[in-house]
Amino acid sequence: QVQLVESGGGLVQAGGSLRLSCATSGRTFSSAAIMGWFRQAPGNEREFVAALRWSGESTSYADSVKGRFTISRDNGKNSGYLQMNSLKPEDTAVYYCAARGSPIYGSAWSRVSSYDYWGQGTQVTVSS
Repeated sequence: QVQLVESGGGLVQAGGSLRLSCATSGRTFSSAAIMGWFRQAPGNEREFVAALRWSGESTSYADSVKGRFTISRDNGKNSGYLQMNSLKPEDTAVYYCAARGSPIYGSAWSRVSSYDYWGQGTQVTVSS
């Protein structure tokens, strides 16, 4: 059974940083697999934040986080990360990591429906 477990959320002041982690278990993902980060604020739909191919050769970011967030992974630890810098109050949300074992391309990376596995989420709150 595949499990994704996020950690690293918390309360931070605007301009601060947080690093989210996503530990995976139950499956070793191939280099073609995709890991993504999404977020959902109260009353809003879940939205794409960032994704990468497990090989590390490709990444994708939402325009709202480009230049501030960095997605990465550690194959040895079977884990993914989201480094979030220059945080803004509008970044406040529950952050979810997601994974898909088979390759997808282009705009499919940003679709919730593209991912097979999801974590339980971790709360990020940015105060002004």
